[in-house]
Amino acid sequence: MRSFRMRNLLSRVKRRTKKTIRNRNIATRNCIPITKELTRSVEQEDEEITEEGFSIKSSAPSHTHGVQPLGNLYLNPGSVNSRDTGLGNLHTLSDELVLDILGFLEASSVGILASVSKSFYVFTNHEPLWRNLVLENLPAGFQYKGSWKSTYVSACYPSFDDSAIALGGFKVRDFYSDYLFQSWLCANLEMKPEWLERDNVVRKRGISVEEFVLNFEEPNKPVLLEGCIDNWGALGNWDRDYLIRLCGDVKFSVGPVEMKLGDYFGYSDQVREERPLYLFDPKFAEKVPKLGDEYEVPVYFREDLFSVLDNERPDYRWIIIGPAGSGSSFHVDPNSTSAWNAVIKGSKKWILFPPDVIPPGVHPSPDGAEVASPVSIIEWFMNFYGATKNWKTKPIECVCKTGEVIFVPSGWWHLVINLEESIAITQNYVSRRNLVNVLDFLKRPNASTLVSGTRDRVNLYDKFKNAIEASFPGEIDDLTRKEEERKIQQRKLPFWDSVTDANAGAFKFSF
Repeated sequence: MRSFRMRNLLSRVKRRTKKTIRNRNIATRNCIPITKELTRSVEQEDEEITEEGFSIKSSAPSHTHGVQPLGNLYLNPGSVNSRDTGLGNLHTLSDELVLDILGFLEASSVGILASVSKSFYVFTNHEPLWRNLVLENLPAGFQYKGSWKSTYVSACYPSFDDSAIALGGFKVRDFYSDYLFQSWLCANLEMKPEWLERDNVVRKRGISVEEFVLNFEEPNKPVLLEGCIDNWGALGNWDRDYLIRLCGDVKFSVGPVEMKLGDYFGYSDQVREERPLYLFDPKFAEKVPKLGDEYEVPVYFREDLFSVLDNERPDYRWIIIGPAGSGSSFHVDPNSTSAWNAVIKGSKKWILFPPDVIPPGVHPSPDGAEVASPVSIIEWFMNFYGATKNWKTKPIECVCKTGEVIFVPSGWWHLVINLEESIAITQNYVSRRNLVNVLDFLKRPNASTLVSGTRDRVNLYDKFKNAIEASFPGEIDDLTRKEEERKIQQRKLPFWDSVTDANAGAFKFSF
C-alpha cells in the first residue's frame, strides 16, 4: 500500500476546497516544523479550517514525483527513505548541496544521471535545475512547454519526443525531503487572508504638489495616490491583445533572457513555480515608442534632476508584467533614488520598512552591496510575516489596485507580490528633497559596486554633480546646508522628552 500521506492530505484539500495545512513556526529554509504540523493535520481529518492554517490552491496538482515532507517518514517507522538509499555515499549531503553540484553539469549529463537510481531521478528532474539550464542556454528566449525540462528538450533537441516528459514521469515511493517539498509547497500555497488584511498606508486623492512635498516627500514617508493617472491612455488600452499586437516581435527583458510578449504570456499562463519570471524592461519606450506616449509622469514626480545627464543617466523607468505570485523580494531602490509605481492592470501587495529597520529574514552585507533573503516571496510570508505583528515599528502595508500609484521614498525596504496578473509602470527619480542623499551615495568608496543602471559607475558622481552645478548654480551648497540643519534639529530632544526626573530614572509626563 502506498504511503503518500501528504498526497492524501492534498486530495482532501481539493475535495473539500479549503482544507488547511498547518504551520505556525517556520524559522528557516529547512521546514521540518512544517512537516510535523502537516503530518498532524493528516490525523485530524475532520478538523475545521482556522485562520492560522495554510490553504493549497484548489487547482494544485500533487507533487510531480511524489516527494513527501520528511515528517511523514516519522509516521511510517518501517519505511526507509529512498532518498538516502538512491544517493549512496552522497546521502550525507544536504538536498541543497546535491542540487548545487548537479547545477555544474551539462543537460546531457543531468539526463544520464537520472537513470542511475530513483533518488537521482527525483533530484535531476527538479524543475529549478532545468529552469537554470533554459535561462543559461537560451538567452534569445524560449517557448514554454509546460515544464522547464520539456522546454529545454524541445528547444535543444526538436526531434526528440518529449511527450513522456510532458506527462510528468513517474512517482517515487517513500521519497522524503523537506527542501524539495517546500519548493512545491511555496508554488502552490494560497495567500493567507491575514497577509492581505493590514492596510495602514496613507491614501490621498487630489492633493496639491505642495501638500505632497510637505507631508510625504520631505519627511520621506510613503503614500498611495488615487486618481492621478486617470487620463493615461495606457489605463484603457493595455490589455494582452493590445500589447501583443502593438509590440509584435519586439523582445523585452525577462530575467536574464529576452522574450516576445506573446511567448511571455504563454509562459505565465502555464507556469506554477516558486519564483515566476518577471518581465522588467528599462528600454520599453525606446523599443516601442507608443508605449512611452500612452502614459505621463504624474504631476507629483516631475522634478527629476537625473534628467540633466540626458542619455547618460542611469536606468530609471520600467514596464513590469507578471503573473500572480511574481514580484520583487525585499530591496532598496537603486542609487538612493525615490520611486513611484503605477498599476495599470491587476493588483499588488506592498510591504515597506523605513530605512533604519531591516525586515525580518533579510540580511544585507555591511557595505550594502549584497542582500541575503529567502528564496521566494511566499517563503518570506510563511516564515517571517507573522513576526512583524509584535514589532514596535510595524511595516507600511497596502494593496495597490488598478489606477493607483504608490510613492516609495528613498531608502525604504519594500517587497511586492502580484495578487493577479499585473501590468505596471515604475520610475525612479531624484528631486531636491533627496539630491543630497543621492550625491552622498554616488561618492561612496565602493560606488563601483553599489551604483547600478549605468556602465560608468565610477564617474557617475562627478558627472552628475557637475551637471547639477552647471544647471542650478549654488543649489547643492544650499541643500547641503539645509540638510545639516535638519539633522541638528532631529538630534535635539523634544520638550516632553527633556522633562525627566533624573533621580527617578525614566519618569516622563504622559497623558
